[in-house]
Order: sequence, then structure tokens, then C-alpha cells
Amino acid sequence: MDHTELAWEFAELFAELEVEEINEVLAKNVPMGTLDFFQKYGEDFGRAAGIDGTALARLPNLLLMGYLIRVLEERLIDGGGQGSGA
Repeated sequence: MDHTELAWEFAELFAELEVEEINEVLAKNVPMGTLDFFQKYGEDFGRAAGIDGTALARLPNLLLMGYLIRVLEERLIDGGGQGSGA
């Protein structure tokens, strides 16, 4: 599985999860300090880049999703589960 396929699978999986399930995934995989960082960084970066409205509000979540995909990639690589697309 290549990076693009992994990202699509991840996005489709998250789209099917309930809020409680998403919170559980975050609690198990993302330290609270990291969540705070993405919230603050997303807001600061978005404002500096002239982003506003709902896009600004969603930017921290987008950054967090990228982080989670990267964590998953690293776990797959460390576990030897690169698949045939790598």
C-alpha cells in the first residue's frame, strides 16, 4: 500500500467512526500536549496565512489527521508491514 492509498483508507475509516470512537483513537495515540500544539499552531498559522471562518476552525483537525497518518505509516514500517506498494 502506498502513501496515497493509506491516506484514503484512513480517511474512509475515520468517516465511519462515531465521535466516541474518534476520541478513543486520539486518547490512545496522541499525547494531550500534541493535541494542544496542533490547536494553537493551526489557529496561529491560519490567521497568519489569512485563513478565516470554517477553514480556520478545521485547520487544526486537518493537521492532526496528517499527524495520525504519519504515526500509522511509522508503525507499519516499524512492524514490517510496508505492503507491496512500498
